[in-house]
Amino acid sequence: MLIASVFTIPILWLSGRLEPIKKGHLKYFLLLAFTEPFLYSLCETGGVQFVSGSLASIIIATIPLFIPFAMALVYKEKLRSNAVLGVALSLVGIALMTLNDDLTFSASPKGLILLAMAVVIAVVYTLILVKILDHYRPMTITCYQNLIGLVYFFPLMLVVDGGNLAQLSFSASMWLPLLFLGIFCSTVAYMFYNYGMKHLGATAASVYNNVIPVFSLLLALAIGQENLSILKVLGMCVVLVGLTVAQKTFGTRHNK
Repeated sequence: MLIASVFTIPILWLSGRLEPIKKGHLKYFLLLAFTEPFLYSLCETGGVQFVSGSLASIIIATIPLFIPFAMALVYKEKLRSNAVLGVALSLVGIALMTLNDDLTFSASPKGLILLAMAVVIAVVYTLILVKILDHYRPMTITCYQNLIGLVYFFPLMLVVDGGNLAQLSFSASMWLPLLFLGIFCSTVAYMFYNYGMKHLGATAASVYNNVIPVFSLLLALAIGQENLSILKVLGMCVVLVGLTVAQKTFGTRHNK
């Protein structure tokens, strides 16, 4: 969060594009940052400690299943049948990717619970984000998320790991992953996601989460963490078909 804030704030400040938080919106930003990055990161990172990265990405990719129903329940958005079908197809593909060659499945219950909590938190995050999307640039929202998230994380970090800070080795092997997480994951990825949600709508944008396990599997294959199987290839194809079906139903979101 510190790296992300140091990266974004000067860019917005120097370009004159750092928008102040409007009256009555502070509570939304506090809740937004509390869900993501704070709670979501704790649950997702904790879950990945107990299951593989590719399986974790598959579970995270179930987020689009719940967002259309949440949007329909909270904001009374119309629930389109083709969207539900597309998400369902993607979930079938994800399920195929979780199976071993002998059709067995095994994973840590603790890891699954933490990742399931991350999914719920991501849905809540989306509902909050919709409230402020039309009032700020995506980069501004991302900047405040990171800054407020830093305030949430810092005391917890001192309590949990404060005694270990002196033992850290500030080497390239440590800084390179942190720089990547701070700049690309916590800033660029969120900025693009917020931009996509602003112009596509929450349901359509969230369906792209289904592509995460495809890229995760391909990367895992590239670094030797996974073995390619017919089920995994079939699952990737079904995920992409589901994404296509879901996107066929959406146009540009109408601002309220």
